Amino acid sequence: MNRRNFIGYMGNTSLVLLSGGLNSVFASSNKLKSGEFVFVEAEQFAKHGGWNLDQQSMDKMGSPYLLAHGLGIPVEDAETELEFPSAGTYRVWVRTKDWVAYWKAPGTPGKFQLLVNHKPLKETFGTKGVDWHWHDGGTIKVSGKVKLALHDLTGFEGRCEAVLFCKDIDFKPSNDVAALTKFRRNLLGLPDQPDQGGSFNFIVVGGGLAGTCAAIAAARKGAKVALVQDRPVLGGNGSSEVRVWPEGHTNKQPYPHIGDIVNEILPKIEKQKGEVLNGVEASYYDDALKLAIVKKEPNITLFIEQRAIEVKVADSKINAIVIQHIRTARHTIIEGKYFADCTGDAVIGFKAGADYEYKVENLMGSSNLFSVLDASNSEEVLKCECKDKSALAMKTEIGEYAQPFPRCPWALDLKDKPFPGRKGVATYGKEGLQSFANSWYWESGFNKNQVTEIEQIRDHNFRAMYGAWDVIKNVDKMYPNHRLGWSAFIAGKRESRRLMGDVILDAEDFKQQKKFEDGCFPCSWGVDLHTPKKEFLKGFEGMEFIAEFTRGKEYEYGNLYWAPYRVLYSRNIKNLFMAGRNISVTKTGLGPVRVMRTCGMMGEVVGKAASICVKKNITPREVYEKHLDQLIGLLKG
Repeated sequence: MNRRNFIGYMGNTSLVLLSGGLNSVFASSNKLKSGEFVFVEAEQFAKHGGWNLDQQSMDKMGSPYLLAHGLGIPVEDAETELEFPSAGTYRVWVRTKDWVAYWKAPGTPGKFQLLVNHKPLKETFGTKGVDWHWHDGGTIKVSGKVKLALHDLTGFEGRCEAVLFCKDIDFKPSNDVAALTKFRRNLLGLPDQPDQGGSFNFIVVGGGLAGTCAAIAAARKGAKVALVQDRPVLGGNGSSEVRVWPEGHTNKQPYPHIGDIVNEILPKIEKQKGEVLNGVEASYYDDALKLAIVKKEPNITLFIEQRAIEVKVADSKINAIVIQHIRTARHTIIEGKYFADCTGDAVIGFKAGADYEYKVENLMGSSNLFSVLDASNSEEVLKCECKDKSALAMKTEIGEYAQPFPRCPWALDLKDKPFPGRKGVATYGKEGLQSFANSWYWESGFNKNQVTEIEQIRDHNFRAMYGAWDVIKNVDKMYPNHRLGWSAFIAGKRESRRLMGDVILDAEDFKQQKKFEDGCFPCSWGVDLHTPKKEFLKGFEGMEFIAEFTRGKEYEYGNLYWAPYRVLYSRNIKNLFMAGRNISVTKTGLGPVRVMRTCGMMGEVVGKAASICVKKNITPREVYEKHLDQLIGLLKG
């Protein structure tokens, strides 16, 4: 069996697991006619081509999937090779979905083909089903080695999670995630027990700015640190994958060194007044810089592309976590004395039973930033990150600038509605492309669970972007030489679970300048809370896609506020820190603390406090109760 490609063929036991269990009925019979099959996970294709690996819904699905995120241009095929146990006729099953079916939208934008030895099956995939399911691809005769490819037809977010060939043509695989997970692990020959990944003083989960800064700060104070990140890059919302520009003031008195690490790992780019740097090219976010700095730290072990899936707890303390590699599915257990939840969604605290707050209503939503480019501008074409860059550059060289865009009947219908970027519609003082692209306010999910429904929230953002661009290009006949140049497929979240500490900070504390003796990181962003923008609500109630923000005197608190250390550790899990947007604040208190430079400074404080815990064998709470003077000393530099 070729383990690297997740390909396998075994006896009846494996298929029984995939059917949903030993008591399941296969079609009209309890017995398999043949246990011969070949199974391949999409993420384990040898070449992903232009398809992206999406892990955002792993907890719900049990596996990541490949996404054809081509902005309306079909992406390059994902390819692999596999070998069949014997020649014959096999039924083909492809695990996928019609991603717009939830909205009962016309058309099937996520269409793709499965090519077997370069020939497409008769069935087109991504055309059925609201939920992830096994799409029956009919039967095919095969033998020996076979070349397999996912062939995108539209560039509009087709998705595939796995492919199954089964010689028993009456067999029907289960859609039960637990059964599918058992099948995968059995097929791969993965052990029941996870691999041993080592023991650490301090384990940081989440490699955004908060987690990265926490890991570096603790490591430089002598702690042996593990940093766990489920994407191939560090930086989270401040990475090239999401591209939210990091805000917040650093290096302020009385602790002018808080912010040093933040500024070390971020590119030395100063945003000019009024300048928009959301969604700009990848170089502005410099993923390589963050990775290089972390890898140079001798006290940090980096677990990249690893997602935390289980937390081991005893006596209100976390002892270990189990992580899963997003490509190989291999499990590893890492043990630690202290932990920091920097996941944004409070994944570790939630799984550990930490006290938290989260109400799925009137939330700040998630965004997927996007940009446009002018094909008649050779400089923009040279910087283009589009997946057909070579073809675009060749056309531009010979003066073929026109950039047609297909109609999108499955997207939001905005032909008779106002939206940012449309003729005569000014939004936050901007018009035209300035109000359309690179803008934070394309946002949705105000009343949806930002943890469990993030795929649907992200997809609604796509429907808004594609629907608006369709109208601009095809109805308003604007910008004939422009095209969508880049769009995030990883959602930029603002709000989900918040873990409760010994202090729960509220907006009123900021506005009244409530003083705390353990003030440790500066907040400078306003009480910035988001709601659906009323001007764009009509006809989209419950499906809002543009946000409003709170502003005015009642949402200001002066130039700076020093938030207390006691919001950075759990009140009931004894060895758990947190940094980022999941810290101990109320809903209104989240507004000033959630921007990334501020989150990074939280991480610096957590890392320093963790080093005290390690050296003195004390809890995070005892740092405040017994050793606050020592923490203050570290804050000073």
